[in-house]
Amino acid sequence: MSDIDHIIVGSGINALVCAAMLGGKGAKVLVLERNDRIGGCMRTEEITAPGFIHDVMATTFVLFIISPAYAALGKDLARHGLEFCHSGTPTGVLRPDGSHAVLSTDRAANVAALNAIALGDGDRHGKDVGGIERNAGLLFGLLGGALWSYPTTKLMAGEAWRRGPRNLAAFLGDALVPARAWLESSYQSETARALWAPWVLHAGLGPEDAFSGQIAKVIAFALEAAGAPIVKGGARNLLSAFEALIKERGGVIRTEGDVASIVQSEGRATGVRLASGETVTAKKSIICSVTPTQLYGRLLGKDAPEAAVEATQKYRYGKGNFQIHYALDRPPAWRGEGLDKVALLHLTPGLDGVSKACNEAVRGLLPEVPTICVGQPHALDPSRCPEGKAILWLQLPEAPRHIKGDAAGRLKAPADGQWTEKLREAYADRVEAILGNHIDGFKDSIIARRAYSPADLETMNINLVGGDPYGGSSTIDQSFLWRPFKASRNHETGIKDLYHIGASTHPGAGLGGGSGFLLAGRL
Repeated sequence: MSDIDHIIVGSGINALVCAAMLGGKGAKVLVLERNDRIGGCMRTEEITAPGFIHDVMATTFVLFIISPAYAALGKDLARHGLEFCHSGTPTGVLRPDGSHAVLSTDRAANVAALNAIALGDGDRHGKDVGGIERNAGLLFGLLGGALWSYPTTKLMAGEAWRRGPRNLAAFLGDALVPARAWLESSYQSETARALWAPWVLHAGLGPEDAFSGQIAKVIAFALEAAGAPIVKGGARNLLSAFEALIKERGGVIRTEGDVASIVQSEGRATGVRLASGETVTAKKSIICSVTPTQLYGRLLGKDAPEAAVEATQKYRYGKGNFQIHYALDRPPAWRGEGLDKVALLHLTPGLDGVSKACNEAVRGLLPEVPTICVGQPHALDPSRCPEGKAILWLQLPEAPRHIKGDAAGRLKAPADGQWTEKLREAYADRVEAILGNHIDGFKDSIIARRAYSPADLETMNINLVGGDPYGGSSTIDQSFLWRPFKASRNHETGIKDLYHIGASTHPGAGLGGGSGFLLAGRL
C-alpha cells in the first residue's frame, strides 16, 4: 500500500475507467470499494434459480462501446475476456391494443417500417437520426467533453464561425425542445411516438422536460448505429476484465474498504481514513466516484467547503427505479411479430402513458400503468440460462422514492412512505398482469421471480439515493455546466487534489465512463 499516486473511492464504471487509464500512464492507483465486490450498478448473480444468470441492475452497454473510453481500452479488455453479444433489433414498443414497432440496426429498413405504419414517419426518422449524424462533432463534443476547457471553447468558436452565431444559437435552442413537442410535431403515428417516448426515462428525464427531445434523438442514433449489446456471460465479465487490466497496470483493488472520511493536510487532500481506522495516503490525488451527498456530507463532513454544503442541500435526486427478474421455462410467446429477438422492448400505452406514469411517480404515487422496459438477455446470449429456458430483465424507470399513494387506488401506502416487502411484491404483481396480457401462457412459464424496490437498490448501492440510478435529477439545470452544482468546474471540488466523478458529474449517468475518462486524461 506504499507509493500510491491516486486513490479512487468507489468502483463503478467511471472509477474503473479512470483507474485503467491512469495505470496505463504508469501511475500507481488504489481502488477502494466499500462492498464485497466491485462494480457499482454492475452486478451479476443467480438470483432466481440455479443456472439463470441475471444482471441485477445495469445490463445494456451501448454507451460504453461508442465511448472514447472503450476506444482506448477495448482491445485490452477483450484480451482479458470481455465479449459483447448483439441483436439486430435493439429496441421496440408494444402497446395495449397490440400495435407495435421494432427498430433494427438498418436505417433503410427502419425508414421503410415506420413509413408502413404512417406515411412520412419513416422519412422523418431518417432526417432525425441523420441530423444527429451530421452534427455529431458538436453534439458529442458537448455531451462527452470537458466543458470548461480550451478544446470546447475552440469547438464552439469554430461552430459559430462555420454556422454563424445566430444559426448556432438556433441549433442550441432547438436542442432544448421537450420530447413531447418533438414527437407530436414530427410523427403522425402514436406507435412511432411510443417507440421513442420511453427512452427519455433512461436519461433520467420525462417527456415534458427541456432537452428530452434531443437526447431521445441521440439515443435513437446510438441504438441504430451500435445496437443494445450485453456482456457475454453477464456484466460480471466486464468487471473481471477491468480488474485484470488494472492489476496488470500496477493497480490495486480492495473490496470491503469502506472509506469513512477524506484526510486533508495543508489545504489539500492527502489520503483517506477507512471505517476500520486505517489511514491510506496518496501522492497526487483523491478521486471520489460518489454522489454529492456522500462526498460533501459523509466523507468531508465539517471540512467540506461551505458553498458545496449549501449546494448539496439544494441538489435534487430523481425518480426511483424498480427492477424485476424472471426465470422462465420457455422463451416468451409475444403477441406480436418479431418481438422475441428485441433486446429492450417497452410496454406502454404511448407518449401520454409515459407522461402520466412519470408524473405520478414524481408526485409520489405508484403509477397505475407503469412504463415497463423488458430486456431479453437469452435472445442475445443463450449462455445466460439452461437450453430452452429464458430470462427477463425488467426495469420500471418511474417509481416513487417516497410513497404517498397509489394512482390506481388499490394499494395502500405505508404510513412512513417507505417501501416494504409486501408493497414491493404487490406492485410487481401489477406489472406481471400487464406482461400476461402480452405473452401467451406467461404465468404458467414462470419458474421464479425476484423484485427489487427503489429501497432495495439503495441498500445494494448507497449512491442510488432513493433508488435513483442516475446520480441525481438530469434536468437541464443539473446538467452540462451545472452538474452537479451551478458553480461546478471540470470535476473539481474546491479542495486541492480532491476530484469528483461518477453519474452525479458531467457528462452524467450511463455506462459510458465519461467522467472517469475525462479526469484521467486531465491528470
